[in-house]
Amino acid sequence: MTNTKSQTGQLGEDIACGYLVDKKYKIIERNYRQKWGELDIVAKAPDKTLVFVEVKTLWKNRNVQPEDNLTKSKLEKLKRTASLYAGHYQNLIDDKRGWRIDLIAITLNHLTNLQKNCNIKHYENI
Repeated sequence: MTNTKSQTGQLGEDIACGYLVDKKYKIIERNYRQKWGELDIVAKAPDKTLVFVEVKTLWKNRNVQPEDNLTKSKLEKLKRTASLYAGHYQNLIDDKRGWRIDLIAITLNHLTNLQKNCNIKHYENI
């Protein structure tokens, strides 16, 4: 089993990227960090919407769901960081589609064949 929070997070982000690519999203950037916040994944949806994806990952034997870890304060920080990114990279934004924030919640079941042995929930426009 993955033993650190950062390893679990990295694993979840890798799975989320694979999931998004399978859904025809184009990954633009991963782990964008600034002093005011971090974005796990920046992608373009198939309809050309710029999407900021927050990824929450947990192992199955927990009493909470991964999405429970997105608190109101974390969401506010995420919105601020996404807004600043969008303002800085306006060339990535389609005038008709704009941008949105999605949450991908991943529950890992076991270490073998993780892509198949996990539960992925994708919440659009949170």
